[in-house]
Amino acid sequence: MTVEARVVVLPKEPGPLRIEEIGLPDPTGHEVLIKEFASGICHSQLHQIHNPRPTDLVLGHEATGEVVAVGDGVTNVTPGDRVLLTFQPRDLRTSDRMPVMATALVGSGQRAKSSNIFTWSTHTIADDQYVIPVAPDTPTDVTAIVGCAVLTGAGAVLRAAQVQPGQSVAIFGVGGVGLNAVAAARMAGADPIIAVDLDPEKLDLAARFGATAVVNAAEVDPVEVIRELTPGPAGAFGFRGTPIAGVDLAFDVVAQPATFDQAFRSARNGRNAVHAGGTTVVVGVPQEPFELDAVSMLMQEKKVQGTLGGTTVPEEDIPRFLDWYQAGDLDLDALVTSRVALDEINEAVKALEDGKVLGRSIIEF
Repeated sequence: MTVEARVVVLPKEPGPLRIEEIGLPDPTGHEVLIKEFASGICHSQLHQIHNPRPTDLVLGHEATGEVVAVGDGVTNVTPGDRVLLTFQPRDLRTSDRMPVMATALVGSGQRAKSSNIFTWSTHTIADDQYVIPVAPDTPTDVTAIVGCAVLTGAGAVLRAAQVQPGQSVAIFGVGGVGLNAVAAARMAGADPIIAVDLDPEKLDLAARFGATAVVNAAEVDPVEVIRELTPGPAGAFGFRGTPIAGVDLAFDVVAQPATFDQAFRSARNGRNAVHAGGTTVVVGVPQEPFELDAVSMLMQEKKVQGTLGGTTVPEEDIPRFLDWYQAGDLDLDALVTSRVALDEINEAVKALEDGKVLGRSIIEF
């Protein structure tokens, strides 16, 4: 039986997003058919909108929903289950099967592609690797952002960087993803936790989430301020007498050449044969190449690390982050700062482009 769905389509040719009514077929194999309650609007969708594409696309990669039907190969969920959707496979450590990328037959006659899943739609169909069962009383709105914003930001701190108590952290960019990195750094016992942004309202929100210091990069040189806040032991020096200073871990959530350079220079320089230098963790999605000061990386013994989606295991991490929310340790209600209807999607994208979304925006169906 075909299920009628309203879905946002990004056309191959430049132009506004359009909303289409399409039919989704009965799921087969490892497919799960889901009725959605809400979906997050992620900054990475702007990259898809602004970049050339060979076909129409269907967008969105985090949501809450309820299972309508499952294929005969699905064992982790059943009809009626409340679920979260994520673009990250739930646990590739336990399966060698390559999950299937969702597509949708749209009005152009093309089969529009997705980034593993699509969630800007009233209903969706997804491989069961991207579907995580949760408790029946899980809220249906603010939890929609757990599948990307929370996994990516908090996962970068806990999984990718494995921040330890007492380590110093700087987070460049404290929007929807960066705020989750701040919260996770607080939960990990990092100190200090330094938030860097150009928007004073975002910095105020970062302080609420656990930042112990905030730096407005529009007003001061963030590298100088961070090094002043994180001096090494008195008299300690690195290569050729350079004073030790900087954070153990600098997270670049913006992933632009300027923020990468600032994050890299903010990371602590090493002391030969005593301790290694700091690590710069690239969390955001770069849209152009970075220039790396390879000489400084060598002489100061620094590291650069990338993380896709926080290097998370959603089947384990999503329940953990929902527990944080229920315990009051992760304020998802404060993270969701904008709510729109599906028909307002073009306006919502424009607001995100213009920097008017402090935390995360969601579509409510």
